[in-house]
Amino acid sequence: MLIKREQIPILVVNIITIMLFTILFSAKKNYEFLIYVGIIVILLILIALTNKKVNYSNSVLWGLTVWALMHMSGGGIYIRGVRLYETILIPLSKAYPILKYDQFVHIIGFGVATILMYELIKPKLRSNKWTAISIVVIMAGLGVGALNEILEFIATVLVPETGVGGYLNTTLDLVSDLIGAILAMILIRVKK
Repeated sequence: MLIKREQIPILVVNIITIMLFTILFSAKKNYEFLIYVGIIVILLILIALTNKKVNYSNSVLWGLTVWALMHMSGGGIYIRGVRLYETILIPLSKAYPILKYDQFVHIIGFGVATILMYELIKPKLRSNKWTAISIVVIMAGLGVGALNEILEFIATVLVPETGVGGYLNTTLDLVSDLIGAILAMILIRVKK
């Protein structure tokens, strides 16, 4: 079996979420986020195929599920005509659009990705030095963030009318990824 009994609710939530957002994005002809749904499906299949070998924790799988839900909500839900991804949650700067829902999703998402990287890397690390482990895991989490930015770039090439911003957006995304990765390592350290 690809998933454990206690992971069935996680799978069900993912399937329902993917189906609902696929219908929403198809109806709105939101091809950018249909591409992202495809990426989420591929990642879900990859996780299922490697689940027995890796033994993903349920907390990481729930974290990835919440991240996917937040991401798809960001691209598909509008509040007073403004896409959720463009919404400023807390205006922290007059010069830069901080803190947007987009950046919050990056902090949460790449925090979860960093914890996932820790689960994947930890058994292979020979060092017990917390600083060395933290650097490696944070960099791995940031690598996932960089891959995400490459996928966003590909989406802009395939679907020119996307909501992906320019250089400032990419930079703020990467800074948010770093914040999420550092917070994840703090959480891991506290739990240890």
